[in-house]
Amino acid sequence: MQVIRKISELRARLSSESRVCCVPTMGNIHDGHLSLVRIGKERAPTVVTTIFVNRLQFGQGEDFEQYPRTFEDDCEKLEALGNDIVFCPNEEEMYPEPQVFFIDPPKVAKRLEGRFRPGHFRGVCTVVSKLFNAVQPQLAVFGKKDYQQLAIIRELTEQLCLPIEIVSAETVRAEDGLALSSRNRFLSDEERKEAPRMRDTMNGIRSAILDGDRKYVAMEYAAGARLARYGWNVDYVVIRAQKGLRRPTEDETKLVVLGAATLGSTRLIDNLEINVD
Repeated sequence: MQVIRKISELRARLSSESRVCCVPTMGNIHDGHLSLVRIGKERAPTVVTTIFVNRLQFGQGEDFEQYPRTFEDDCEKLEALGNDIVFCPNEEEMYPEPQVFFIDPPKVAKRLEGRFRPGHFRGVCTVVSKLFNAVQPQLAVFGKKDYQQLAIIRELTEQLCLPIEIVSAETVRAEDGLALSSRNRFLSDEERKEAPRMRDTMNGIRSAILDGDRKYVAMEYAAGARLARYGWNVDYVVIRAQKGLRRPTEDETKLVVLGAATLGSTRLIDNLEINVD
């Protein structure tokens, strides 16, 4: 496996490759990331996993400095899986000058995560665009755990006519249902036992909808109140249409529950797709 830190070197290395898959990450690789690499390896002969902690997507007071950086361990895991290239530029390589050009995302980026993390998706869209320009892949793999991000990246590639297929990957979970995340390591033992409650709450919403309940606002309120009773600081638990993440009509058949809440000092997000027959 090659480790490349310069864009010029990466482009030279990939110039003769017929099909390249890009897996963008911020490092601290876990089984969720590795599942994306596996999908990439099934679809392309060359997989480039990028590792870059992007300052632009962290807001004031967020954990940019505390974000776990485990590069050597990351490389060991990726090499064992057969990943071809790790592209890990430093900030000077990605932002040689202060970034004054940004990708301005659509209105959906100001809702949900965007409401609580202003500017987050502008930073995501900008760095993903730069990574795409550096790697110039034919496809890229993103996990469904960051559901809103996946939707925005899909629209970005469509709106900008980028010749990149966006492949989605199912969320990888622990045995108790908790979505794998780099931030899970910050949970105390007691908080870790409590953490699956968000998923359980979403499953309750799913069961109610499949049983015919369409009182979405009431379900959202009850879900948030339930988590709050167990010590969660809830940002949102909402039901949306999968396409466009808009408020659903009663006859909507493809729904998704999206949630974000803080347990102790750790903010967790999750989602659950619901397909109504």
